[in-house]
Amino acid sequence: MKIAQYIDHTSLKATTTEAEVVQLCKEAKKYKFYAVCVNSCYVELCANELKGSSVKIASVVGFPLGSMDTLAKIAESKNAVIMGADEIDMVINIGFLKDKKYELVENEINKIKKAIGDKILKVIIETCYLTNEEKKIATKLVLSAGADFVKTSTGFGTAGATLEDVELLKSVTQNKIQIKASGGIRDFETAQKFIKAGVTRIGTSNGIQIVTGQKGSEQTY
Repeated sequence: MKIAQYIDHTSLKATTTEAEVVQLCKEAKKYKFYAVCVNSCYVELCANELKGSSVKIASVVGFPLGSMDTLAKIAESKNAVIMGADEIDMVINIGFLKDKKYELVENEINKIKKAIGDKILKVIIETCYLTNEEKKIATKLVLSAGADFVKTSTGFGTAGATLEDVELLKSVTQNKIQIKASGGIRDFETAQKFIKAGVTRIGTSNGIQIVTGQKGSEQTY
């Protein structure tokens, strides 16, 4: 599979404009990326721009902190699907995980998965804030809740994806669910390392740089 098909072409900045989202969609079609990943307010725009193409639409939910009420996350997820999202990238409640409120974390994931039906659910656990033991526990919760992917990072935390974290998550998932790495993957060589480690999706705003062999900016997602 070509590397473009691993990439969720991403724009999640607070300052992202409609014109930038339209450009994101044009680039996704041109380079044949698997999906675009946007904030939920831009899902309908992406659906219009990508009509007739094979590019999927991923919407983030509860992003980037994850500390919204579960009902708010469910509502955002449902609306994103109505507007045209094929996939949801939700953020867990990291504080609840830290407080060992594991049932609440798992139930929230499960409720969102049920709310979106056959659409793909990726669950961001924000590895940069977790101990290795917490990463394992979070991944087990994602697995037992019925999600499709565990995702390393928002790209807005203190660090992004690491190969060590991917290996740790893979030791828990045992290929029962997929892994998405995001945050800090900015060139072809790095992307290849993550794919070799076992990720099946990469979230990045440097998709063009990756597929063309350039180096992305350190200031980007």
